[in-house]
Amino acid sequence: MSVPETTDCRLRCVLPFEAAPSEVTLLRRAAVRQLSRWGMPVAVDEAEVIVTELATNVVKHVGEGTSAALVLEWRRDRLRLEVHDRSPALPSPRNADCYEECGRGLHLIAGLAADWGAVLTTTGKAVWCEVPLGAETDCLRIERAVEALERYQGAESDAGRRGRGRGTGLEECTVELIADLLYWAVARGHDPDDILDRAHMHHEAEAEVA
Repeated sequence: MSVPETTDCRLRCVLPFEAAPSEVTLLRRAAVRQLSRWGMPVAVDEAEVIVTELATNVVKHVGEGTSAALVLEWRRDRLRLEVHDRSPALPSPRNADCYEECGRGLHLIAGLAADWGAVLTTTGKAVWCEVPLGAETDCLRIERAVEALERYQGAESDAGRRGRGRGTGLEECTVELIADLLYWAVARGHDPDDILDRAHMHHEAEAEVA
C-alpha cells in the first residue's frame, strides 16, 4: 500500500488506502507508526481498534477496491480520526444488529471514543471519532465503559439472542462484552491471551502512575 502522508503544524496526516482486507492491516500499522512518530502519549491501542473497524466497514459496506482515506489529527487534548469514502450512506448503530459484526464494530467505536459521528462530504461521507488525551482520560474511560456496557446490554435485549432482560447487572454484561471482544480478536488472527495480558499490563502501568 502506498501511504503518502502530509503533516502540518497541527500534526495532521492523511493516509489514502484502497478498501481491501489486506489493506486494513497495512493501514492500521501505518497509523500506529505515525502516532509513534508524533510521540503520542496514550490512545494508540484505541486508535488501532478504531482504524481497523472504520476501514473494515468501508470494505464491507462501500465495496472492495474503493478509494478511501484515513485522516489523523492531534488536537492538543484529543486525537481525531476520520475515514473518508465515496458512499453517501451514513452509519446508524441503532439500526445495526448488535450481533452482526458491523453492529458490534459501531458499538465498540462508541465505547472507545469520547465522541463520534458521520457527515456528508462533496464526494461521499466522513466518519470521525475523537479519543481524549490528558489527565481526564481515566474518568472518561470509566464513564465510557459504563455507557458502552449499558448500550451493549440494551442492544442484547433488543436482539433477544440470549433471553436476558435490561435488568441484568453490568457485571454480567461486562463478561459478555469481553467474551465478544475476544471473539473479535480471534476472528482477526490475534492471540486472545496476548490481548488480555496487554490490557492487564496497560491497566497496571496506569494504576502505578496514578
